[in-house]
Amino acid sequence: MQTNINMTVWFEIPAINFERAVQFYQTILGVEIDSIEMAGMKQGLLPHDDLSKVSGAIVCGMDLKPSTEGSTVYLNGEDDLNTVLNKVEPAGGKVLMAKTHLGDNIGHIAQFIDSEGNRVGLHSMQ
Repeated sequence: MQTNINMTVWFEIPAINFERAVQFYQTILGVEIDSIEMAGMKQGLLPHDDLSKVSGAIVCGMDLKPSTEGSTVYLNGEDDLNTVLNKVEPAGGKVLMAKTHLGDNIGHIAQFIDSEGNRVGLHSMQ
C-alpha cells in the first residue's frame, strides 16, 4: 500500500446559475476564479498552486444538481473562518455552523449553504 499519497485529487461544486456561483465564491473567498468550458460544461477553476495539488471547480452542466445532502467539501478558510463566514449571507448564502473548534491539532470548521444550495465547509487551524 502506498503511503504519503493524497487520496483526494479533484472536486466539483454544482451550480444552477454559473455566473452567480462564481461571483459568490469570488466574494466570500476573495479570489479570482478562471472560467473555462470543457466538454459542454462550464467550469470555474478554484485557485491552486500546483497541478499536482488538490483543487476543484464550480461546474454547470451534465445535469449536476446542488445539494445539502451527501459529501461535504471543506475549503481552505485561511487564517480565520470568520473573515469568510461574515461574507456568506451578504453574498446570498446562509451560515449553517459557526466557527467551531475541534481541537488544537485539528483546527476549526464551519459550514454554509452557497448561492446554489450546496452545503460547503470551511477549515482553518486558527
